[in-house]
Amino acid sequence: MRTKLVRGLLAALPVAAAFLAGLSLDHVALAARKPDRYRPLDTFAAVLAHVENSYVEEVNQQELVYGAIDGMMGRLDPHSVFMRPELFKALRDETSGEFDGLGLELTIQDDQLVVISPMADSPGERAGLLPGDRLVSIDGTSTRDMTLVEAGRRQKGPPGSKVVLEVMRDGFTAPQRLTLLRDRIRLQSVEWRVLDAPRRYAYVRIKGFQDRTDRSLRKALDDARAAVKGDLRGLVLDLRNDPGGLLDQAVRVADAFLSSGIIVTTEGRDRRTVEVEKAHEKETEPNYPLIVLVNKGTASASEIVAGALQDHRRAVVMGTQTFGKGSVQAIIDLDGGAGLKLTVARYYTPRHRSIQELGITPDVMVAGAAPPLREDGVAEKDLKRHLRHDAGERSKPPAKGAGEDYQLRTALDYLRAVDIFTGADQGPVGPAQPGR
Repeated sequence: MRTKLVRGLLAALPVAAAFLAGLSLDHVALAARKPDRYRPLDTFAAVLAHVENSYVEEVNQQELVYGAIDGMMGRLDPHSVFMRPELFKALRDETSGEFDGLGLELTIQDDQLVVISPMADSPGERAGLLPGDRLVSIDGTSTRDMTLVEAGRRQKGPPGSKVVLEVMRDGFTAPQRLTLLRDRIRLQSVEWRVLDAPRRYAYVRIKGFQDRTDRSLRKALDDARAAVKGDLRGLVLDLRNDPGGLLDQAVRVADAFLSSGIIVTTEGRDRRTVEVEKAHEKETEPNYPLIVLVNKGTASASEIVAGALQDHRRAVVMGTQTFGKGSVQAIIDLDGGAGLKLTVARYYTPRHRSIQELGITPDVMVAGAAPPLREDGVAEKDLKRHLRHDAGERSKPPAKGAGEDYQLRTALDYLRAVDIFTGADQGPVGPAQPGR
């Protein structure tokens, strides 16, 4: 049985399978050592036998067992799920970065199916779905009491096939009906661009923490340096709408910017298993100004990175409150191609903060949209017969590269402010002219 720690892929896909009846020798041995704890298995086996032998219609034993495990997992947290073989394969595909579907990371809150975040370049993102949107129905079927397993199954399908969603959002008076086309989603977990070439500012977005995300980040930073023909003087690391991913990749990404100290601590039940991940000095990025953008769709592994950089004061975290998933899941391979995703630990930031339910609070709160501005005042240029600007240095145009993204424009302004305060953005100053 092979175990691998992951984000708890928040678009969880529950299902069930464990002890295909009869029970294995291992379970018999455990029951012999702890008879009281495993006595309920006798009841389970008895009920299964009665159903198989006496139920009015023939039954499928495997489906009965799967259903029983579904019920058991339904008593745990929403990120602990059993996956039938087809769904377990879908989860593997997602962590590798290629699959068919809508690309919606989902969870259950207050018995409602809620979008954690749409994956980048997915049908869900193109349709305008946002973190916090509630799915009322999928293809006409109400999502009330729908499991994450069933919701995940309904997302999957061949590219080009239609899915009709009813979506409710804060501010809507009634659910909005959307028709989406499934697509082949090929996630490149990292994208980058130059924000301001003269000032050597770069932008890197991490869309999810998959296999080799750390290598993609290193390459993006090297490519950015080549593009600006020198060392970077500022970086915006965008973790907005990043639903998480592999824990080891989150650790390696944070390690790229930290030379020492704790990155994350994971603690199992009653602190019986405590693991501490630490940063290494080798190949650490230079200490240039770093701004990390987050929002409500920033979850799990991406919160680990934001929390580590914030606690070590390596970055200014900017944006809005994050999702607040502070648990770690183990992925366990089961017989027959099925799998189990089980919450096995809580994680803590370097200052031993648990973000479960709370999320990461940004150092600088910046809403996703610009506030309305008033332009009622009068400037010198509005006065009649005002003196014209004479020779001399012209005002510098505003920094480009952020487009209509208000949070990114604000981050760019902060990098510019650092240059101003450190004097890195000042050209030569001529002698002062005497007044008259």
